[in-house]
Amino acid sequence: MSPVEILLILLAGVGAGTINAVVGSGTMITFPTLITFGYEPVVATMSNAIGQVPGSASGSWGYRRELRGQRKRVLQLLPASLLGAVCGAWLLLHLPPTVFKIIVPVLLAMAVILVVLQPRIQGWARRRAEAAGDDGSSLSRPKTVLLIFLVFLIGIYGGYFTAAQGILLVGVMGALMPESMQRLNALKNVLALGVNIVAALAYTIVAFDRISWPAAGLIAAGTLVGGFIGASVGRKLPPIALRTIIVILGVVAIARLLLS
Repeated sequence: MSPVEILLILLAGVGAGTINAVVGSGTMITFPTLITFGYEPVVATMSNAIGQVPGSASGSWGYRRELRGQRKRVLQLLPASLLGAVCGAWLLLHLPPTVFKIIVPVLLAMAVILVVLQPRIQGWARRRAEAAGDDGSSLSRPKTVLLIFLVFLIGIYGGYFTAAQGILLVGVMGALMPESMQRLNALKNVLALGVNIVAALAYTIVAFDRISWPAAGLIAAGTLVGGFIGASVGRKLPPIALRTIIVILGVVAIARLLLS
């Protein structure tokens, strides 16, 4: 690696860690950076997934205050994320990369729409719950089952291609859960951390020799710092600002995938 390559990959890691803690599409910085320096797509995906783990951990720790009272939700949703990640990692190692290239932009577009409509969806759900004699503060069993299933599907996506899984998670959880954006963001960080750990372990065990460990190490160092930065900045953002950032980055991610 040249000094310029080392510096740019490290800075990309810092940017990715920051964005992941706030929104969850930091891979759209690190993945293209590795591709630009000549890494093969599968090598870049696996190396990047390993490098994202420290940033997910620091972002989750930075949002620990917003996680209070969400233990039950973590226990409900994390197993679905982990199982999905195992399936996604298997798919990366066995399917041609063109398969998800078709599906991913569609999923991201749906997530962006959900984020935009979240206030109206939550308001509609709250009014229906109140009309039924419920205060709307808890999820019904059908919604809980649907949420777990959707989180499982997003886990598959995250295990296959980590980019923007946070946008998908916030979009789905925001549409179904009566929670603030900040608390949803904290829960998203924990679920993404679980997915990244499973994917990183799977790639390390199955394809150790196909991973660029220098690149993964640089990204890991950068995301670790960026996660703390993102948690500090993200919790200060009002809901409308956080939602706007998610939508902008989601649109950028879709454009990059379609034009790549």
